[in-house]
Amino acid sequence: MATWPIACLVLVALIGLGWLGWGWASGELNSRAEAQAASCAEGDASLRVIVTPSAEAPVKAAATRWNDAKTVVHGHCVNITVDAMASQRVLDALLGQSELTSIRGMPAAWLPETSWWITELTTKKPEMIGSPAQSVASARSADYPYLGLSGNGVDDVQKRAAQTFRGFLTEPPQQADFAAAGLTAG
Repeated sequence: MATWPIACLVLVALIGLGWLGWGWASGELNSRAEAQAASCAEGDASLRVIVTPSAEAPVKAAATRWNDAKTVVHGHCVNITVDAMASQRVLDALLGQSELTSIRGMPAAWLPETSWWITELTTKKPEMIGSPAQSVASARSADYPYLGLSGNGVDDVQKRAAQTFRGFLTEPPQQADFAAAGLTAG
């Protein structure tokens, strides 16, 4: 009897066992990573979001839900605070036309009522953009773009949390809060 068919069968069996072993090990590592991340292994972090006053109620409701769930982003339990301020005041501070203290320091994210404010910031200070703007709601004359910011005082965990919170705002429970405030889904 020829040995090459047996060698081929053994090789196929070894490849199959290797593939199954790799899948099992990968699943184990992912499970451990998720368990470690869910435990806030890296400690607490804060995320400050400034919103236009007309979006304050739904964003604060979303932040409360997020905080109550003890949401973890890259091993950090992220606590969100929401401040409502006029978009012109925020833009002036971000552009350096007024002190950042006028908006209580550098936020990690900003939600003005229209993209015009984002365009102004992007045109005049592109280095302030941490992640692209995405509309999370709309109204008759507003598109409510949510923008992750970058700059002194915004670390990598805050940047990632800002992006994660943007996605959270587009989920059905938060969109229902926007609708209850008279805004439509983004």
